[in-house]
Amino acid sequence: MKCPFCGNNDSQVLESRSVDEGVAIRRRRECVKCKKRFTTIERVKGVALWVIKKDGRREPFDKEKVKRGILRAIEKRPISMDLAEDVVDQVEREMLRQEKEEVSSKAIGRAILLRLKKIDKVAWLRFASVYLEFEDLEDFAKAIK
Repeated sequence: MKCPFCGNNDSQVLESRSVDEGVAIRRRRECVKCKKRFTTIERVKGVALWVIKKDGRREPFDKEKVKRGILRAIEKRPISMDLAEDVVDQVEREMLRQEKEEVSSKAIGRAILLRLKKIDKVAWLRFASVYLEFEDLEDFAKAIK
């Protein structure tokens, strides 16, 4: 592993532990040359996951796109970035656990809604209004009930 401080290719692993529910390994390393310490996270390169959109188009699963949608929903809400990241990771893991190469955008949206509803009702309603394509106040009223 290349040292981010001096560029040396030699480092020593000081500590390893499992993170993200066993999906990744966090390693604490020390550069043999400059003696500075740094952390790396190793994870298995995932299987290509494709998303089937409402109109039938296929596109690669984009974790950042999921994150952007969640961040818009939680904007100005008392929800930490760590919690938002956890939701993104949980949704990605759920989609991968299905052991399919393709998942529908509806399945992703439902997984996000399920988690947001437990965390913050306002964020849930914001996300639902876009995901479920609310057109008027009646749609909001139905969702709230």
